[in-house]
Amino acid sequence: MNNVTKDIFYVGVNDHKLDLFEGMYDVPNGMAYNSYVIADEKIAVMDTVDINFGDEWLANIKEVLGDRSPDYLIIQHMEPDHSACIDKFFETYPNAAIVGNAKTFGMLTAFFPNLQTPNKVTVKDGEKLSLGSHELTFITAPMVHWPEVMVTYDNADKVIFSADGFGKFGALDADEDWACEARRYYFGIVGKYGAQVQALLKKMSALDIQTICPLHGPILKENLSYYLGLYNTWSSYGVESEGVFIAYTSVYGNTKKAAELLKEKLLEKGCPKVAIADLAREDMAESVEDGFRYGKLVLAAPTYNGTLFPFMAQYIDWLIERNYQNRTIGIIENGSWAATAAKCIKAKFENSKNITWTETTVSVKSALKPENITQIEALADELLK
Repeated sequence: MNNVTKDIFYVGVNDHKLDLFEGMYDVPNGMAYNSYVIADEKIAVMDTVDINFGDEWLANIKEVLGDRSPDYLIIQHMEPDHSACIDKFFETYPNAAIVGNAKTFGMLTAFFPNLQTPNKVTVKDGEKLSLGSHELTFITAPMVHWPEVMVTYDNADKVIFSADGFGKFGALDADEDWACEARRYYFGIVGKYGAQVQALLKKMSALDIQTICPLHGPILKENLSYYLGLYNTWSSYGVESEGVFIAYTSVYGNTKKAAELLKEKLLEKGCPKVAIADLAREDMAESVEDGFRYGKLVLAAPTYNGTLFPFMAQYIDWLIERNYQNRTIGIIENGSWAATAAKCIKAKFENSKNITWTETTVSVKSALKPENITQIEALADELLK
């Protein structure tokens, strides 16, 4: 087993069979379901794992503890990828107590109506639990990203068990960049709840944290200011990278040509970074990630049935559902007889905060014409101001 510290052990599992996380997020490198054991005078297990890995998880616990039995099962998050094996745990360790907050136990009854757990410890924000030399402090984090979520701070080893916070897609044996998959995970799963993440970060700022143990992804020990800084940027809807993201949909290729020409012009004029995505063919969650990563966004879409092309409509819905704000947006629309894409795009953002629209809107009628090239030049200049 992997030691996190002298007394804290990793007992989680890797899932390489999963294709879609939460039924919609593509995970080509699988997922990790993390669980930890704190072995002190008393023993605490932090969360369980997905239903398909209960036996492997219990074997990992057994390898750490041998003949000792856990005193507590601490549930920080009731989503089934972390709670599905609660009943299996109590079949093996019936004398343990389950630790959660009032909302945890409400959900526990909903998920496990027949579970018999005679020993329950209900904790509130700021309450502590002593295991011996390790004293745990429970910090409620409602809507990060479920209402019952809490995180746990171990004062002895300066470890915070961060629930879904600081998690990422990908199994632990995947060789991939942390930020890319953590960003896609954050904006897909948690992005709507920036204010709640900010509240949690404020609570965490008062703690001496040397290690972050999330429920997904690697344990973080080095350069914690980097991870905390990214989370602060993401949850405050700040700009992470200077540049422009162009998201387009195209039926016969003409809107695509306009989008690609804009990219070419931006790069010629010195734009530090231009990313582009075909929303019909590329992973929607990655496009959402890039929409939040950059400070400027261009939406290029044809009119379709008098409104927006479906993939563009879906993309914007995903953005605004996650509180898209503090951005500059430009538009390229196309319409062969009655272009309404620009009007429809602006209507979708009418309740979004701090959206600045470019003065230039490129309006293509069927195919690119000289006046459209002039408009694209003007839009590029405006985006680079």
